[in-house]
Amino acid sequence: KTVSEVIHDMTEGGADYCFECVGMVSLVQEAFASCRKGWGKTVVLGVAQPGSHLSLSSTDVLCSGKTLTGTLFGGLKPKSDVPILAQRYLDKELRLDEFVTHEMKFD
Repeated sequence: KTVSEVIHDMTEGGADYCFECVGMVSLVQEAFASCRKGWGKTVVLGVAQPGSHLSLSSTDVLCSGKTLTGTLFGGLKPKSDVPILAQRYLDKELRLDEFVTHEMKFD
């Protein structure tokens, strides 16, 4: 079975959201195929090789109700958003420390 077939079986119809973070066109296609018809959304974060071309069936794009979108830096606007995020972290509203599971020293 393909990854998308396994995901469709596991989720009884496809994932609501799929994220491609590697930068491989084949994985963008697999992520799009893994999304649920009607409202599934594929978000592309990975940067593919220059000159790479994405090939999707126009029927799949137009008639599936799925969305395919790209994002640059997660939609973050550094000039305005970074100071807000930093303040939220300092105010302990943004609990990032919980994501740190291990620390290693550089020699």
